[in-house]
Formats: sequence, structure tokens, C-alpha cells
Amino acid sequence: MAKKRATATKPSPKAAPGDAVPVVGAREPCPCGSGRRYKACHGREAAHAVTELVRRPFEGLPNECDWVALRELVPAATVPLKLKDGLPEGVPSVTLATVLPMAWPALRRDTGAVLLGLQNDAASGDISRDLAGTLLRALAAEPGNPVEGARPAADGPRLQDLLDLTAPFEPEVHTGFGFWLEDAEAATGEVAASLERANEAAIPTVRLSGLDAAYWCETPEKNHLRWVMPHAEEGLLDALARLHAAGASSLGEGTRLVGSFRAHGLVVPVWDLPTGMSADDVEKPAAAFGERLAEVLERTEPLTAEERRARSGFTNRQITLS
Repeated sequence: MAKKRATATKPSPKAAPGDAVPVVGAREPCPCGSGRRYKACHGREAAHAVTELVRRPFEGLPNECDWVALRELVPAATVPLKLKDGLPEGVPSVTLATVLPMAWPALRRDTGAVLLGLQNDAASGDISRDLAGTLLRALAAEPGNPVEGARPAADGPRLQDLLDLTAPFEPEVHTGFGFWLEDAEAATGEVAASLERANEAAIPTVRLSGLDAAYWCETPEKNHLRWVMPHAEEGLLDALARLHAAGASSLGEGTRLVGSFRAHGLVVPVWDLPTGMSADDVEKPAAAFGERLAEVLERTEPLTAEERRARSGFTNRQITLS
């Protein structure tokens, strides 16, 4: 058997007392001087920081509920984003998009404009940090190129660090994915075919104009209202149970509160609607429900037996999306 050849290794940079421990290869000696490999010493802390799940990654951003909706519920939508430090030279705009062609994390257009995809797999446990890392790479990318995904640094910035938190966050829901191209009508060949397939698969969705993060959608069997709410989960489920037990949880004849999703730390109640009930039809009933909910959320007395049964039913039907 041939002997393994000794290979020269570069000594790892050593951290001075009180300094941050630099990142080195997983099998290299830890720069802190412990004598252990980096992956078994400070590397373990760095990996944990990157992979630890952030329960509410969009907390602190304007319209957190709409961020959650666009991440999990809405097929095709865009939102202009404003950066805290302004746009770099050569970047005329930054736009958040629910999804991009080929599930690209981001795209730098020929014009220099940046599209940031929201509905992508997270490389770490913090979607906000993932998106911020992707955004920074997109801002520095050559125009006319997609941006690949990458694991963010454990101490890298988050969206909350990069975006102007005073700017409005106003989603525009689209009927299709024409926003992928600067001139969708001029698309031909494979590009046109891909765009057509994506458009056909998109579920018709409308954001209710008078409410935050309430989205009507149409499916072949029935329509739905899915409403991302900012309230604490326990209090919201109690309030929904009180309304349901009182016969006040529906949005009119033929509608039914059927359960909820849990997504990124927020609760998303879901109603079944009759096939013929449009987004316009549900606007007023939903607004009235919002008023009833606000009143019931103020109540603190224990639930009755009937209300506890209703709450148990909601809990059993709750699905966690993230």
C-alpha cells in the first residue's frame, strides 16, 4: 500500500485575546488556540447561528403580514423596494418578486435593474438573512445575469438592515408572470412557451383593497379567502373560537371558516367561499368580520365549553407551512 504523502498546510490565523475568532476550514485548528478543529470548537457556534430557525423572519419589516402572504400564498406579485442607503450606481430599481424564472434567487436585468425572488428554498434558518445576502450579490452582479443561491454568513446583514423601513410596502398582484420580461409580448420560442405554462398554472388571486394581507383566490372546486393576521396566536385562536361558537365566524351565506395555516410565526385563517363569490363580493363581509374580531380580541375571560371545542377543532386542522 502506498504511503500517504505529507502535505503542507497553511497555519490558521490565530485570534488575539478579545478578538473575534476568524472563520477557517472545518478541519483546520481553531484560531482560538484550543487545540481542537474549528468545526468542533468555534465553528460549531457559527454553524448554529446560520442554521438556527428564526420563527418570524419578516418581523420589523413594513407590512410583515404581506411579506408572509407573498412568500407562501400568492403566485404572482411584485413590490418595489427602497434601500436604506439608496441605490448603487447603475441600479435603477430593486423589485421583490414572488418567483422568478427557473426559480432563480435573483436576476440582474440588462438594464441593471434587480429582481429579488421571495419563494426560494432557504440556505439557512433565517430567510431574511438569506434574502439580504442574495440582494447584495445581485446588486454587484454583471447586468444580464441570474444570481445563484449561497449560504449567508452567520453575521451577515438581514433585510431589516438593508431596506428603508419607512418606505411603503404595497404589493401588486399580477394575473401572470409577464413581469419576468421587460417586454413579455415580444417573447418567442421556448421563452414564450415557458411563460405560457407558468401563467396557466397560476391560481387567480386578488388582494382585498380595504384590508391588510387578505387574499381571495379561485380554485376549480371553490374559492377561498386567506388572511394573514398580525395577532398573537393564542389570543387569535381564542377569538376565532368565540366567534365560531357564536355563529359569527362566516362571511355570509355559503361561506365557512375552515381552519388556518401557521406561516413564519403568524396565523392565516382560511374561509371556503362559494364558486360564484368574487373578491369584490367578499370585501364588505371581510371588513365586517375584522370589526367583530377586533372586539372579541379584547375579551380575557376563560372560554366556555362550546368555545373550547371550537378552538380544539381549529387547532387540529391547523397546518404549519414554515
